Amino acid sequence: MGTKKKTKPSRGRKKPRTSADQALALDYVRAWAHPTPPPEPSADAVDGFLPPHAARMACGGGANVLFELHSHSNHSDGFLSPSALVERAHRNGVTVLALTDHDTMAGIPEAMSAAHKCGIRIIPGVEISALHSPREIPGAGEPVHILAYYGMCGPSRFDELDNMLLNIREGRYLRAKNMLAKLNSLKVPIKWEHVTKIAGEGVAPGRLHIARALVEAGYVDNVRQAFNKYLGNDGPAYATGSEPFTETVVQMISRTGGISALAHPWSLKNPDAVIRSLKGAGLHAMEVYRSDGKVDGFSQLAEKYGLLKLGGSDFHGKGTKDETDVGEVKLAITTLCSFLEMARPIWCSAMKDILLKFAEEPSAANLGKTLKFGQLSNPDGFAPIDSDILE
Repeated sequence: MGTKKKTKPSRGRKKPRTSADQALALDYVRAWAHPTPPPEPSADAVDGFLPPHAARMACGGGANVLFELHSHSNHSDGFLSPSALVERAHRNGVTVLALTDHDTMAGIPEAMSAAHKCGIRIIPGVEISALHSPREIPGAGEPVHILAYYGMCGPSRFDELDNMLLNIREGRYLRAKNMLAKLNSLKVPIKWEHVTKIAGEGVAPGRLHIARALVEAGYVDNVRQAFNKYLGNDGPAYATGSEPFTETVVQMISRTGGISALAHPWSLKNPDAVIRSLKGAGLHAMEVYRSDGKVDGFSQLAEKYGLLKLGGSDFHGKGTKDETDVGEVKLAITTLCSFLEMARPIWCSAMKDILLKFAEEPSAANLGKTLKFGQLSNPDGFAPIDSDILE
């Protein structure tokens, strides 16, 4: 009588998370996202022989923690103001919102003020335009967007980051004019005043603003058609601006105390080459999850290069039926825990740098820079004497 052979566990498979792991992750994330501790388990829950983490869930401590890590306001190419975006996110059950406008952090203070009233947290962020060019030829290469996530006080060495963003925004004006010139040569004239009116005062015009102008002028039926026909990366009216190289952007994010993540890698022609290069520059994460689930192949790429798997709605507030709403991409609690475990020490170090610079020169101007993204009192939501507040 033969004996059955024991099957060896596959080395490539990760050990599944247990309910205890998930409960610990939930506690960790909730402690950061919801500073107010959950109510104590009721007597009924305890008498019912529920384990501690299940008892906490029974009394409300297990409510979902919903992070939105990719959103835009009208400070770049979104349709809603930062306040309106925060209010919409709150209605949708978002607990933590990252505002990641294109090449600007100007909307963060307003978002933080609105979030304080709603009782949700803001992660100061930005989506930085870059070019991937292996030979680093200026103006040549593949467009790449890199998300940056910062702690409560924003970036350390903010002036360095701001100068980079300012240069990109100035290049966007030239880029938009070049696109209009190309459209004009295609017998599709669009007035500059039309585009800047759509973009709004002080907002660097982007492709979405030009796309909206094309729709309003009647040349295309919708924004998607404008990109497919004219403005896509390979479109006849596409133009580059003054975007820095991808490696430079990733290194800048690291130097200023942020977490870097590759945005929508499925739009890249050769994602493996780009990801390999960015990993060497210090990339922390990449988007893998969308509203329609995990994108085939990109989860494996993240594992191949040891990158954290993230995702977000990329919400702009266009009001179309096919747009993913803010908060619709729901990340697993263990993913959120891994994100915070990676981010908090980096954010803590950045805040220490900011405070040390202020201590060296405690001027009113430096105080303004320190409080640029919100009030400093109890910044991490824990007791002021807790060492964890420095992030």
